[in-house]
Amino acid sequence: MASIISPTCLMEASDEEEIIVEEDEHIAPPNGRLNELQDVGQAEDMQGQMEEFLGPQAEYNEEEEERKYYRRKKLGVIKNVLAASVGAMIVYSVYMGLLQMQLILHYDMTYREVKYSNLGLEDIDRKMLMGINVTPIIGLLYTPILIRFLGTKWMMFLASGIYALFVSTNYWERYYTLVPSAVAIGVAIVPFWASLGNYITRMAQQYYEYVNYRAEHVQEQKKLPKGACHKYIIIFQSIFNIIFHLSFVFAEFPMLFVINGLLDDNKHILHNVKSCGAKISGVIPGFNTTVLTHLPRSMLLIQVESVLMGFAFLSMIIFLVLCGPAYRPTEEIDLRSIGWGNIFQLPFKHLRDYRLRLLCPFFIYSGFEMLFAISGFSLSYGVCILGLKKLWLLILVYGLSCSIFSSLSLCLLRLPRWVCLAGGAAVHGVLLVALMAFSTDSDKEHPESQALLAPLLVISVLWGLGTALNKTGLSTLLGLLYAEEKERLDFVYTIYHWWQAIAIFIVYLWSNLPMRAKLSILLATLLLACYCYWVMERRLALKVQYRLPRIPRPSHKVKGYRYLEEDNSDESDSESSDEDEEEEEGNEDGEHVAEEMEAEEADSPTVRRRGAEGQGHQQEGEREEREGGGERRERE
Repeated sequence: MASIISPTCLMEASDEEEIIVEEDEHIAPPNGRLNELQDVGQAEDMQGQMEEFLGPQAEYNEEEEERKYYRRKKLGVIKNVLAASVGAMIVYSVYMGLLQMQLILHYDMTYREVKYSNLGLEDIDRKMLMGINVTPIIGLLYTPILIRFLGTKWMMFLASGIYALFVSTNYWERYYTLVPSAVAIGVAIVPFWASLGNYITRMAQQYYEYVNYRAEHVQEQKKLPKGACHKYIIIFQSIFNIIFHLSFVFAEFPMLFVINGLLDDNKHILHNVKSCGAKISGVIPGFNTTVLTHLPRSMLLIQVESVLMGFAFLSMIIFLVLCGPAYRPTEEIDLRSIGWGNIFQLPFKHLRDYRLRLLCPFFIYSGFEMLFAISGFSLSYGVCILGLKKLWLLILVYGLSCSIFSSLSLCLLRLPRWVCLAGGAAVHGVLLVALMAFSTDSDKEHPESQALLAPLLVISVLWGLGTALNKTGLSTLLGLLYAEEKERLDFVYTIYHWWQAIAIFIVYLWSNLPMRAKLSILLATLLLACYCYWVMERRLALKVQYRLPRIPRPSHKVKGYRYLEEDNSDESDSESSDEDEEEEEGNEDGEHVAEEMEAEEADSPTVRRRGAEGQGHQQEGEREEREGGGERRERE
C-alpha cells in the first residue's frame, strides 16, 4: 500500500534533515565577521577613551591646584578679618553717633517741652543709660551659652541686628520703645565683643593652618605647636583695632553736620560755669539747660535716622554675607555637645587660672580709661573750656589717634609682648598726674578758649595713644596666651569684656564724684594693674604651672541631661594631661609589642613547622571524609 512507508525511508529522511539543520547552524550571514571585528574595535576605542578620561591627566598638576586652593582659603581669611572689622566699625559709628545726638537734643529743655511736653524725655534717657550700663553685669551667665548655641558668626549678626533695632526705635521716641531697646543693647554688648575677639583669633589660627597645610599636625587636626600662630594674631588684632577705632571719627558726622548748626554760642551755654578741670565735681556744674538756638525740623531728623538705619542694615549684611564661619561644622557640634551645664560653669572655673586673675585689674582699667576719654575728659575739660561746638573735634582727634597708633602693636613681632601694655600705662600715668593739676577758671568776658585748644588736642592725641596700646595689647595678649586652646577662646574673651562692662557700670555710678577722686581711682587702678601684670609675667618666666579647667569630651547623646557626664571638668588639664599621655603611650606600646610578637612568631621555624603539620592533618581529614563518603554510597 502506498500509505505504508518503510522504516528505512524514515530513518534516511531524518538523517538528511539533521544534516541540513547542522549545515544551517554553521552558515554565517554575509557581513558577520566584519561586524564582530567592528564591535571589538569600538569596544577597544571606548575602553581607551575611558582610561584616558579617568586616568591621570598630563596637564593636571596636583600640587599646583592644591596650592591655588589654599591661596584662595588664605584670601578668604583676610576677607573675613576685614569684613568683621568694618562691620563692627559701622555698628559702633551708628550707635555712638545716634546716642550722642539723642542725648544733646533731649538735654535741651525747649526741645523737650515743644516736642514732648508731658513725656519726660530726661527721665527716659536716665533709664535708657541705666539699661545699657547695668544689664551687662549678668553677661557672664549667658554669653558662653549664646555663643556656643548660635555660633560666633551668628552671634555677631544677631548683636548687629539688636543695634539696628535701637536705631529704629528712635523713629518713635517713647518709654516702651527706647528703654527696651537700650536693655537689649546691654544684653548684647558682652556677647558681641566676646564673639569679635574670638573670631579674630580664630582667623589667625585658620590662616596658620592654610599656610602650613602640609604639616602633619594640621592634616590630623591636632593642637597647634606653642607659638605657631602668634605673628598672625598680632597682625590681625592690629588690623581690627586700626579699622574699628575709626568708629569714633564717623560717629561725629551727625554732630558735625546736623547738631553744630543748631547750637547756641558759648556765652549762653557756659554762662553759669565757674571753673573747669580738676576743681569741679560732677560733669559740668552750671551748664545751661538750653543749648539750641532753634529746634531741628522733624523731616531732617527722620532723614538722619534713615541714613543711620541704612548703615546699620549694611553692617548686618556684612556680617551675614562676607564673614565666613569661625569653626568647621563638626567643631561647632563638638563645642555644643559638652553639655550646657559645663558651658555655664566653665567661665567661672577659668578664673582659677592665675593669668586671667592677674589680668583682671587691666581689664577693669581698660573700661575706665575709654569711657573717661569720651565722657570725663571730653566734657569736664573740653566742652567746659572750649564749648559744645568743639566736642566733635576732640573725639575725632581721639579716634584718629587710636586708629593710627594701633599699628604700633605690630612692634610685638620683634619686641616682647609686655611693651604694648607697659607703654600705654606709662603714657596714661603721666597724663593722669597732669590732669590732676590742670584746672582753669571760666571767664566769659575775656575767653581764652582758643589758647587752650592746642594743649587739649595734644592730650586727646596722647590719650588715644595710650588707649590704642592698651586695647590692642590686651586683645593680642589674650590671643597669645590661649592661641593653642581654640575651644577656650569664647570663655576667655567673655571674662575680659565682662570685667570691662563692670568697669563701665562703675563709671556710670561715679558721675557725681569730684574730678580728682575720679582721676585718683583711675591712677590707683592703673598702678595695681601694672603690678599684677608684672607678677603674671614673672610667674610665667619661672614656669609656675597654671590651672586650666578640663573641658569634657564631646558626647553626642539623643536624650537625657548631657551635662551630667562622668568627665570631671573641675580637674585641670595640667593635672590630667600627663596621665592621659601616659595611658595613650602605654596603649600604643602594648599594641606595637603585640604586633611585633605576632610577626616574630609567624617568622619562627616552629610556627612554620606547626603550620605545615596542621595543613597536613587538615588534608588527611579531608581525604578520610571523601573515602568514608564513597564507602557509604557503595553500601547503599
